[in-house]
Amino acid sequence: MQSHEGTEIVDRRYDQPHGLLDRLKHNVEQVIVGKSEAVQLCIIALLADGHVLLEDVPGVGKTVLVRSLAKSLGCSFKRIQFTPDLLPSDITGVSIFNQKVTEFEYRPGPIMANVILADEINRTSPKTQSALLEAMEEGNVTVDGETHELPKPFFIMATQNPIEYEGTFPLPEAQLDRFLLKIRMGYPTPVEEVDILGRQETVHPLEGLQSVTNVETLLELQQQVRLVRIEQSIRNYIVAVTSATREHPSVYLGASPRGSLALFRSAQAAAFLAGRSFVVPDDVKRLIPYILGHRLILKSDARLSGAVVEQVLEEIVRNIAVPISREREIR
Repeated sequence: MQSHEGTEIVDRRYDQPHGLLDRLKHNVEQVIVGKSEAVQLCIIALLADGHVLLEDVPGVGKTVLVRSLAKSLGCSFKRIQFTPDLLPSDITGVSIFNQKVTEFEYRPGPIMANVILADEINRTSPKTQSALLEAMEEGNVTVDGETHELPKPFFIMATQNPIEYEGTFPLPEAQLDRFLLKIRMGYPTPVEEVDILGRQETVHPLEGLQSVTNVETLLELQQQVRLVRIEQSIRNYIVAVTSATREHPSVYLGASPRGSLALFRSAQAAAFLAGRSFVVPDDVKRLIPYILGHRLILKSDARLSGAVVEQVLEEIVRNIAVPISREREIR
């Protein structure tokens, strides 16, 4: 947000959490070079209590990004390698009969952690993928009819390779819709790649990474994000954009109300990360491609004619008037 003098308006009440989040971002960027936008988006998803799908080619740092963030947060971390023979119980855990007490006991699976790396999620069957649906939406898992609460915060970062199709199972729409953001990291520039070589010459920087926060602080930050104000005009703008995706002639399936809520929560988190107590329209516009892109399905004739989701969203944003925010002062 710009004041009349052109300087960023920052609510002084948000200085302390903003400084902490800035240290978190800097900490991750000691390992992840040249991907500031991807790191910020992951932190936004974390603050909004959502999940992230990282889709990109092998070797660009998807797994390292997840591990760096988990280590910086000081949270429990589990990595699940998704393979075609993985079973739902390998994720959620099992109930085993204890002969000493003559009753079944729950043995937790790797899902019982704060940060989950679901590596190559599209390599496992839809049946196993569905084991994550309840966890991602409701924050619990059900094993043998008994419901078990997941730890808080609970944050899934899944990776998938977009260029390998043999032995993969595309994520169904219901699964994709539960990811708050979909991010592509891209290749580093030549200068950044040289920097990466230098940082890993003797030891991987991930090994010396220290945590900058803890579970209790993170939960408190998530609660503070919910208090960030959003004007009615910006709420109307969010709904107008998502509604337009359902009416566009090139779109077969538009964004659901969950998409509107994802934009709402993410805009709050983006404003909070910027040190503001209110959302501005640019917070929403910036996040639209990452939040709605994976929620749209284009019609087959539109795809054959060369249409892509990014172009459709650009057209929608171009045709909807952006509200003028009235937030000009700190309250």
